[in-house]
Amino acid sequence: MNGISRREWLSRTAAGGAALALGMVELRQALAADAVQKGVARVNGEATIAGRPARRGMEVKPDDVVATGRDGEVVFVVGRDAFLARSNSRIELSSAGRSLISGLRIVTGALLSVFEPGGGRRIQTATASIGIRGTGIYVEAERQRTYACTCYGEAELVPVDDPKEAETVRTTHHDQPRFIYAKGMPLMIERAPVINHTDAELILLESLVGRMVPFNPKSYP
Repeated sequence: MNGISRREWLSRTAAGGAALALGMVELRQALAADAVQKGVARVNGEATIAGRPARRGMEVKPDDVVATGRDGEVVFVVGRDAFLARSNSRIELSSAGRSLISGLRIVTGALLSVFEPGGGRRIQTATASIGIRGTGIYVEAERQRTYACTCYGEAELVPVDDPKEAETVRTTHHDQPRFIYAKGMPLMIERAPVINHTDAELILLESLVGRMVPFNPKSYP
C-alpha cells in the first residue's frame, strides 16, 4: 500500500468526489423512485454473493460471503449497515439475527463500511480484531498487517497476536489511521497515512441507509 500525505489525500478526495458525482446522482434518483432496496446497490466487474454472480437489487443476507475479482467492486446494504468491497476481496459476514450483522471477516482485500450507531460489531482480519461502535471505517487486510482508518466514530483495535496492546480510537474525520501488525514487529499498532478511500464514498454509503456523514464535507477542500 502506498501512503500519501493528509494534504494530498484531501486534494484527491475532491477529485474523487467529482468522479463519483454522476453515480451518486443516479443512485439518489433510484432511491427516490424506490428502485433500490436493501441488498446490492452497485456492481462493477466480477463479484459474487454467496457464490452467485452479484447483480443490482440482489439480496445480501447477514451470513453470506461477498467476493470480488481482479476488476470487481460491489456496494451493498445489510440491515442499516452499508459496504463497499474493493477488488480481490473476500468478505465473510456473520449473523446476529435474521437481518442483522454481528461481525465480518475480511479474508483478503479491502472494505469501506458504515455502521448504524448502537450495538457492537466486530471486524476480523489475520492480524486484527476491531470492535465497532457505530462507525465509518476503512480496512485493508494483508497477511502480516491490517490497515484501519476509523473515518469517524469509535473503534477498538486489538492485535490478534498481542491483545494487551489494544488501542481505542475516537475520531471525527480520518484523524487516527493505524497499521496493526502480526507478531514479530517492534510495534503492534503504528500510525498510518490516510489511503485509498474518500469522503464521497462515505457519503454514498450513508445515503443508501438514509443517513448523512457526521462531518461537513464543505469544511474539507
